[in-house]
Amino acid sequence: MPTISIFYGILIQMFWSEHRPPHFHALYGEFEVLVNIETMGIIEGAMPRRALKLVLEWAEQHKAELMENWKLCELKRMPQKIAPLE
Repeated sequence: MPTISIFYGILIQMFWSEHRPPHFHALYGEFEVLVNIETMGIIEGAMPRRALKLVLEWAEQHKAELMENWKLCELKRMPQKIAPLE
């Protein structure tokens, strides 16, 4: 599973051949959430509130890049790295 960004101990990953809706995985320690790129809603999972806030802030800043990466994954191509939250 390609890691496309890392910040504050949070890993952001996308998988090839994933199910819709367009989403990414955010991992923080033993926690994981799947985030819908279009709505920024949580599809499943949980993580501490502070970490989730950082994930969603990052995702809003990089929504267009996330959608481009989703399209690459649908074509079974490697997603591009995205700048971390600063």
